Amino acid sequence: MNAHWWIPVAAYLLGSIPFGLLIARIFAGQDIRAVGSGNIGAANVARNAGLVPGVMTLLLDAGKGYFAVWIAQIETGNSARWMMLAAVVAVIGHVFPVWLRFKGGKGVATGLGVFIPICPMAVVAAAAVWILLVVFWRYSSLGSMAAAAAMPILIYLFYAPRHAPPDYVLLGTVLISVLILWKHRENMRRMLAGEENRIGSRR
Repeated sequence: MNAHWWIPVAAYLLGSIPFGLLIARIFAGQDIRAVGSGNIGAANVARNAGLVPGVMTLLLDAGKGYFAVWIAQIETGNSARWMMLAAVVAVIGHVFPVWLRFKGGKGVATGLGVFIPICPMAVVAAAAVWILLVVFWRYSSLGSMAAAAAMPILIYLFYAPRHAPPDYVLLGTVLISVLILWKHRENMRRMLAGEENRIGSRR
C-alpha cells in the first residue's frame, strides 16, 4: 500500500469542516443553512451574521484548503501530483462534507486556498478578476464564477511560464473549476432572473 494513502483522506476531512456553519452559530446563534441563500460560505455568513464572521469564514475556509495541500507538499517532498490530488479532494470535502450529509458550500474560498501552495500567482490573478467584477457589478457570485472559469487559463500561464503544466495539474484545476461553477448554477439562474443578491444588500 502506498505510504501516502492517508493524504487524500486527511484532505477530505479538512475540507469538510463547516466553518461557516460553526461561526454563524457562535456569533449569531443561527443555522446559516436556514437564512439567506442557505449556503455555508463566507458571502452568506457575512450577509446574515455580520462582516467579521464572514471574513473569519473566508479565512478559515481558505486556510483549510491551503493546509490540506501543504500537508501533501511536506509529506511527499513537493510532489505536484499529490498536492493536486489533495487540492481536488479538499474542495470535494467542502462541497460534499460528511458532517452535513454531503450538502456543503460552493468551494470558492477553499478552492482559493488550495491553489496558494500550487501557484500563488494564479491565485493573485484570480483574486484580481473577482475584485474587478465585484467592484463593477457587486455580485460576489459573478466574481466567483469568473475567477473559477479563469483559473485553468491562469494555471496554464503562471504554473511554469513558457512551459505547459503537467496534465494532472491542468485536469485537477479543471475539475475544481467545473465543480465550483456547477455549485453556482442557482446563482446563474437568479442572476438571469434579476433576483441575485448584490453585495451590501440583505435578502
